[in-house]
Amino acid sequence: MLVSFENTNRVIGLKQSRRAVKDGRVLCAYVAQDADEGLAWSFEELCREYYVPVSRVPSMAELGQAAGIRIGAAVVATLK
Repeated sequence: MLVSFENTNRVIGLKQSRRAVKDGRVLCAYVAQDADEGLAWSFEELCREYYVPVSRVPSMAELGQAAGIRIGAAVVATLK
């Protein structure tokens, strides 16, 4: 089980996470293993460009739960 970062400053979802990475606000990012592979690959490439560490999480459901939402999440980024 992933440790909860529900009370951590974070963004949830691909669009917000991409924007935060480009703005230099991301400390680290999490991508679900069962997310669309093309989506995951492009986001991980962006993170590499901006030197943001990325961790893979077993499922979207687990990532969503750790982020404090009731639905799955493909991407979550914790902010600086």
